[in-house]
Amino acid sequence: MSDDNAATPASTPASPSASASGSAEGVGPDAGAAELHERIAELHERIADLEDKWHRAAAEVENTRKRVAREIAFGRAEERTRLAAQWLPVLDDLDRALQHADADSDSIIAGVGAVRQHALKVLAGLGFPRQDVEKGARFDPERHEAVATVATDDLPDGAVVDVVRPGYGEPERQLRPSAVVVAAKSE
Repeated sequence: MSDDNAATPASTPASPSASASGSAEGVGPDAGAAELHERIAELHERIADLEDKWHRAAAEVENTRKRVAREIAFGRAEERTRLAAQWLPVLDDLDRALQHADADSDSIIAGVGAVRQHALKVLAGLGFPRQDVEKGARFDPERHEAVATVATDDLPDGAVVDVVRPGYGEPERQLRPSAVVVAAKSE
């Protein structure tokens, strides 16, 4: 068997400073072990302290997450209440219109028109004004939804022929795009 593979006893001192100071001062080998045990105890205390801080930080993060979730839920409930309250006058107007359903049709039509105007005003106040698209306007995929195309020579290719459903909102924040019929060149 070669010397490379021979087992050699490991003789590592506890710490270089401990063995050096132990030899120089005439202190026995137990002094190095005592220092080592003292250092290990200090490290265990430091680990326990760091674990405690970590657990406290993790608990604080969890408490913050729960508090923010409660605040968000509360804010959403408040916003739903605020929005619903803005629609109550529109419902009141509809109730009044229904109470006069047996009146002449012109006054009913005028009442429904007033309710519609009120509803449009509420939507505009919420930041979603009605977007009226004019016939012949250029189709804009950011503001319009093409629901059909028709062949026509009256309007240029890609022009709005008809509005099926109006859109609401600003170009950068839409509630819904306008549904439009778009012109296509006839073949």
